[in-house]
Amino acid sequence: MRSAEEELTGILREGGVDFTATLPCDRIKGLLCLVSRKFYHVPLTREEEGVGICAGAALAGKRPAMFIQNSGIGNMINALLSLTGFYGLPLAVFASHRGIYKEKIAAQAPMGLMLPGILEGAGIGFTPIDSASGLQLVPEMLEKVYSENRIHVFLLSPAIWEGPGLETESGPGRGEKFKKIKNGFLGGPESQKVKIRTARRLDRYEMLSALWPATEGAAVICNLGFPSRELYSMGHRPSHFYMLGSMGMATPIGLGVALSKRSKDVVVIDGDGSLLMNPGTLATAACLGGRNLTVFAVDNGAYGSTGNQPTFAAGCIDLGMMAKGFGLDVIVAAGKKDIVSALKEKVKGPRFVHALARPGNRDVPVIPLGPLEIKRQFMEFLMRG
Repeated sequence: MRSAEEELTGILREGGVDFTATLPCDRIKGLLCLVSRKFYHVPLTREEEGVGICAGAALAGKRPAMFIQNSGIGNMINALLSLTGFYGLPLAVFASHRGIYKEKIAAQAPMGLMLPGILEGAGIGFTPIDSASGLQLVPEMLEKVYSENRIHVFLLSPAIWEGPGLETESGPGRGEKFKKIKNGFLGGPESQKVKIRTARRLDRYEMLSALWPATEGAAVICNLGFPSRELYSMGHRPSHFYMLGSMGMATPIGLGVALSKRSKDVVVIDGDGSLLMNPGTLATAACLGGRNLTVFAVDNGAYGSTGNQPTFAAGCIDLGMMAKGFGLDVIVAAGKKDIVSALKEKVKGPRFVHALARPGNRDVPVIPLGPLEIKRQFMEFLMRG
């Protein structure tokens, strides 16, 4: 007789799930172990990061599913609504429903009790599953997730797993080929902190104008606000995915695309303010990403789209050192020639270009494309190669 964990993973296999992302929960440790063995698997640093990575995978034609503790949904709501739902992307979320059944940790109760109302208020569909027999509800809704591009949360009661458990050996599963990091780093130059204070010669628009011709043929994911508007003004390409919301999600989306399309060069145009919102994604990229991923980090020390308020990168944070600490190959660029050569430099893993810029925005119009049109063109580009 199959365990409940084996029953659910069988349903997922039959439903075509081919990309999974997880964060730990003691109540579903057996399920997580099985998922990591049977599916392409990305361990996460934060739930919100997973929404972006799964969005990138969905853009590349995958059928993603996330496995988390229900408390993590509180970290995901904005990204689910302004990214996954806004662009019409599919995502199945399997959440361990804590705080409602034989719960010993009192702090789990508030989110566990309120979560159904939170999901209902957000317009996100959900299915409570209170026993192993309730898993029969999963297949029909799972098919709707992918055929109708829905978000749906399956609330998994701890009661499902009562009975004989599975062995839960740790270690990398499918998709988790962690790189060996020598002396803490994969490579890259030493910090150029002295130069950082004197080398900001170009603004973001000038940097993007140098980057634009060098990224022809690559999938480009561009940060929201003025970066996307400026990039669009230089000439639209179907290979450009313009973010219209969800700050902090550019690099996760790009990582999801890069993991799903290893043969395609992927360039993320991100910013210092955005990267500081989800820095853990750089750790995920360093450990799982490949040479096809470049994070072009425009560091102008400011929140450019909201009035140029200073970020911590303006004074006390060195983004290049941060990325190097996570294990990325770091290349510092400040001039147009630096930018072009940085994209050609051979690296061992994902490339992080620390692009040192002056603050400032250009007076360019808003992007006239809606989210579904941006998605359609970008997916068609990815499917061609």
